[in-house]
Amino acid sequence: MTIDLSGRVAIVTGAGGGLGREHALLLARRGAKLVVNELDADAATRVVAEIEAAGGEAVAAPASVTDRDAVERMVRDTLDRWGRIDILVNNAGILRDKSFAKMDLDDFRLVMDVHVMGAVYCTKAVWDHMRERNYGRIVLTTSSSGLYGNFGQSNYGAAKMALVGLMQTLAIEGARNGIRVNCIAPTAATAMTEGLLPPDILAQLAPASVSPGVLALVGEDAPTRTILCAGAGGFEQAHVTLTQGIHAGTGDDAAERIAAHWREIADPAGQIVPEAGSAQGALEIVKAGRGAAG
Repeated sequence: MTIDLSGRVAIVTGAGGGLGREHALLLARRGAKLVVNELDADAATRVVAEIEAAGGEAVAAPASVTDRDAVERMVRDTLDRWGRIDILVNNAGILRDKSFAKMDLDDFRLVMDVHVMGAVYCTKAVWDHMRERNYGRIVLTTSSSGLYGNFGQSNYGAAKMALVGLMQTLAIEGARNGIRVNCIAPTAATAMTEGLLPPDILAQLAPASVSPGVLALVGEDAPTRTILCAGAGGFEQAHVTLTQGIHAGTGDDAAERIAAHWREIADPAGQIVPEAGSAQGALEIVKAGRGAAG
């Protein structure tokens, strides 16, 4: 079934180039009206021109996602212009790579502010509107660096994993109002990855190869609470799982029992993807009850 976004209004942050540009162009081709957010006004205007040249509708919204007032103004202007916001793709981001030992903590904070608080500001600005309309599609951009780690990216990885936590709770809270919240974890050659990979590999990782995943996450039948990994035309799903583990008790030897049973604790057999954080406590209480029963 074709994913048709006709009549939908979408905001894509960091859409002046790279991944954001490709996301915006694809959503526009599928019928959405686009708000192209980018810190660089000229870059945003160029993408708007591309969309309009292809017969679409778009408006530039030059602003930093770390500027809460500017973000809220962008959302108000969008509602004044088109009367609705159906889709938000939080794509804006920066890199400040260094090993943790050499990292300036101002750079750590800056990366957290752009990726995490930028997404929070944008999402908060559209949240009540989406709740009132009982419809919304929100995509947060995570990364394998957050999911699995990457040398020299403690700040970036921390920010990207924080967005997974944000998604988990927003998906739960938004469910009753038809708001579906997901993460995309892209592998793509962008200005942020230039020089990190050899040219032949970069050629396979065109940003456009990621954007179909975003489209799938914002359609009418989109899932929710999904971490979709994407790159070079490949798509995978990542999960935060919970193993069955063991019951070590609370006695003086509990730590030694844990240390002696790492393999059983880590055993993936029977692992689950919890529907909410309370699943961990429920599992632990069940095991405690079994332990008490002998």
